Amino acid sequence: MEKSNSNSFIKGAFILGAAGMIIKILGAFFRIPLGNLIGDEGMGYFQSSYPIYVLLGVISTAGFPTAIAKLVSEKIAIGDEYGAERIFKVSFMALLVVGISTSSLLFFGARFYTNYFLKNPKAYYSTLAIAPALFFVPIMSSFRGYFQGLQNMKPTAVSQIAEQIGRVVLGLALAYILLDKKLEIAAAGAAFGASAGGLFGAIIITYIFFRYKRKKGEFRPKGEIEDTSTILNKLLKIAIPIAIGAAVVPIMQTIDAGIIMRRLQDIGYDEDTANSLFGQLTGMANPLINFPQVLIAAIQVSLVPAVSHFVTRRDIRSLNTTVEAGLRVALLIGLPAAIGLVILAKPIMILLYPLQIESAVNASKILSVLGFGVIFLSIYQTLTGVLQGIGKPFIPVRNLFVGALVKLVLSYILIGIPTLTIRGAAIATVIGYGIAAILNLIYIKSHINMRFNFVNVFLKPAVSVTIMAIAVRFTYSIINANLGNNKSTLISITLGAVVYGIMLLLTKTLNEEDFGLMPGGKKIYKIARIFYRK
Repeated sequence: MEKSNSNSFIKGAFILGAAGMIIKILGAFFRIPLGNLIGDEGMGYFQSSYPIYVLLGVISTAGFPTAIAKLVSEKIAIGDEYGAERIFKVSFMALLVVGISTSSLLFFGARFYTNYFLKNPKAYYSTLAIAPALFFVPIMSSFRGYFQGLQNMKPTAVSQIAEQIGRVVLGLALAYILLDKKLEIAAAGAAFGASAGGLFGAIIITYIFFRYKRKKGEFRPKGEIEDTSTILNKLLKIAIPIAIGAAVVPIMQTIDAGIIMRRLQDIGYDEDTANSLFGQLTGMANPLINFPQVLIAAIQVSLVPAVSHFVTRRDIRSLNTTVEAGLRVALLIGLPAAIGLVILAKPIMILLYPLQIESAVNASKILSVLGFGVIFLSIYQTLTGVLQGIGKPFIPVRNLFVGALVKLVLSYILIGIPTLTIRGAAIATVIGYGIAAILNLIYIKSHINMRFNFVNVFLKPAVSVTIMAIAVRFTYSIINANLGNNKSTLISITLGAVVYGIMLLLTKTLNEEDFGLMPGGKKIYKIARIFYRK
């Protein structure tokens, strides 16, 4: 049983990570061409609408899919399909009301938000365009929670991918069509992609639901039928704590957006320049540090049931092994991603934004700082999964809140330093993530008495990354003069991946079980065994 749960943890992480990676790649195909189309100024308008959109979306829906899934699965476990469907219907109507309310709030409050909170009036059209998305997101959440409760993840995955495709295609098309208008109008066209994607995703998952219903037919009640208020009470008891935790980041991002725009204008930048700097930070540099977090988030999600299982069985040895494996895998992903972004910041930005060279070069200075945040974010997310699994979900929320408060204070101070300006916000972000990660680690070590093998978890990956970094930097500096930036960057990244993989084998960082959990891993291990011979 323990082995099965341990294996399912990694395999579950791989499946979730693969689905998330598809969505993230589609997102990259959106933001990178968009950045080339509308530049840092347009990205500033586009990104200004996102913090409030994400915040309202999290407040209104975060926790509901989990709550619905839990209640539905409980009904299915006792064979009460009618009760499971009733939970879905009640939650659907509740979330429909929530969707109408939040989308209306943002639509009619867009002018106040952009003029008085952000001090970025030209972001009004983007905020207006993204508001309808808040109507569709809650609707999709109800369907996704229902299917997850049935342990059927395909509808969620299909609808998420459909939503992202709609967002990418229509968002880019509208941005291109409206490019001859004002930049703020083109940015609004891109923002409307989220609304179009929400509609597309909602249509897809609704179709899947009715097709499922036709196949299953009508369900008959079994036992006592719960009234609406009882179901809502159960849903809220589960969803509200999750929503509170999930809201910490978007709340801080919303406040941070206001601080950055105001602080830049306070120290002498005009509104348009401040908006462009904000676009370089949030629209060009920040998305790159979020890319590796798709896999880390999958590890976090998969850790929760695995840790919970071993805690319930009081199997401390298996618990420690699982937690250490999760942290080690997270660092194996996060370390090379972070160092690669730092040492190749300028080449990567020029490669991705060839039509906005000046903005790309400026954004690379931000990325060379922000890249370090990947390391701390990887540690924080992984240990958050551990704390959720042992029944301490509010500990990482508290720790992130502390880190976010420090970030806000430091952003205000550091942005005001003339030699730093917008890079001060990047430094503050890295420090904020670092504090949250360290607080998570301290709590786990002091309150749960977990011990990590320093050599396997930290030292070996660090040695492998150091050699990789030297190889990448040396290769790029040698071949750039002859091959140009783009080819040199791609060759350096490829070589870095090869060197890193070889170093993981030479240092014996990967073990046979790790290979066994990879697709085709057994065949790879047969080749890799040469490095493991004594």
